[in-house]
Amino acid sequence: MSKLWDQMLLVPTVVRLASRAPRNPDTAWEGYWRGIRTTGRSGDVLWDSDSAAEHAQYSNAIAAHFDPALPVVDVGCGNGTHTRWLAGLFPRVLGIDVSNGAIDMARKEAEGVHNADFMVLDAASAGAGEVLLERLGPANVFVRGVFHVLKPGKQAAMAANLRTAVGNRGRVLLAETNFRGTSLGYLTELGATRQSIPLQLRRALENLPRPGHFGAAERHRAFSDSDWQLIADGPMNIEVVPMNAGGLPQWVPGYYALLSGAENSGTDHNRV
Repeated sequence: MSKLWDQMLLVPTVVRLASRAPRNPDTAWEGYWRGIRTTGRSGDVLWDSDSAAEHAQYSNAIAAHFDPALPVVDVGCGNGTHTRWLAGLFPRVLGIDVSNGAIDMARKEAEGVHNADFMVLDAASAGAGEVLLERLGPANVFVRGVFHVLKPGKQAAMAANLRTAVGNRGRVLLAETNFRGTSLGYLTELGATRQSIPLQLRRALENLPRPGHFGAAERHRAFSDSDWQLIADGPMNIEVVPMNAGGLPQWVPGYYALLSGAENSGTDHNRV
């Protein structure tokens, strides 16, 4: 009962902060990234933990299923933390993001990483799959924490674009937050109280679209059986930046899925 009461006491503050967020998602993301001053584990970006423990959860699947001869696309790359990690594993990585500000920051932080490129691109926009295929040929795709902030229609559009991008040889590994409680429960789990809200959470509330959760049911709706084959999926943990006094690791329940294109999903995909 006390937890529920604590959550209810947060409502006025959350409503006030969320009311400031731009209604247009592209404007919201651009404003968010333009306001970021520091990144990394002690920085302003809630999800930028750069966690070796989290990367270890993906490593076996990537090593076993990503064709090492193919480039990798890091979708929703933000400031490029995971792009740089992937560049240590593959000969060519392209980070894409809807925000010019994010891409500007990613390029600065990847200075000297010669096999990492960046491009402003909305992976859910019409024709994005063809843009990637034209630039890279068939590719592997890594997605961390993008689908859960999209509406269902955008999720399906992005999945369709990724189907074009992977062709017959690429694979998709996605990792999404999948907190099954309420949004207030999510905030209190990460340290929000009626007295204070951590800076990283406050920035997200004031600037960004309201997130949801993304698990097996949401993945099945976005990635149709006619176009995709599920190789593996299950629970995992997404690490966020520490927002506690001791700087201890903080995790959010998550979901991962590894997918390939279905062999009979159409001639447009089978040509590559």
